[in-house]
Amino acid sequence: LDAANYIKGYRYELYCASKNSKTTQVTVECVVNTEQAWEWNLGLAKDQQYTREAFDALIMRYEAPDSRNRWDSPLITLQPEDPTPNEVLHDALFQRKPPPPNQSTQSAPLSSTNFLYELDRVTQEVVTSILSAQKLGICGEVKIPGFSDCVLSLPGSPLSPAQLARHRRQFLAYTRLNPPSSPHQSAHHLAHMFVQFLNTTLAGAN
Repeated sequence: LDAANYIKGYRYELYCASKNSKTTQVTVECVVNTEQAWEWNLGLAKDQQYTREAFDALIMRYEAPDSRNRWDSPLITLQPEDPTPNEVLHDALFQRKPPPPNQSTQSAPLSSTNFLYELDRVTQEVVTSILSAQKLGICGEVKIPGFSDCVLSLPGSPLSPAQLARHRRQFLAYTRLNPPSSPHQSAHHLAHMFVQFLNTTLAGAN
């Protein structure tokens, strides 16, 4: 996957997806210093350039991969002048066995269509509660009404409806790919899963 997967939580999702698919994966980090990256940005067409503010924000949010983490391993680090290590990449992908799936990544058949309905309903209810809390000026920890012990830690700046919708889509896609062992989950459990996902994702973005 060629993507801006600079947040470790997203790389972990990719790792789980590869385990679930019983396939190998490799992480390639292209290392470049900040000033050189900015020079490259200035060399782009005007309508493709990042503003300095957006550029600095991306630098601050970047979470470098660590080969000690199983979701970042194997890790191949490249400098701008390095040639593409085709043989190393080939061996990492095709000359080793994929990690065995476990209970947390093994897909279970969703025998209940009610599960998907409840998942959609509960996550939308959580999003609505978050937006309502923000309209009231609530910051910091937000308790989700109707779901005891579901507490969201809001970041410093308010979350837009578009941001929450994007996080919700990511959670729905991830949960469909890696469903719980039983499709008969309570609404509270689904809400807790979604809030936990949001807390992890938002913490990684700060």
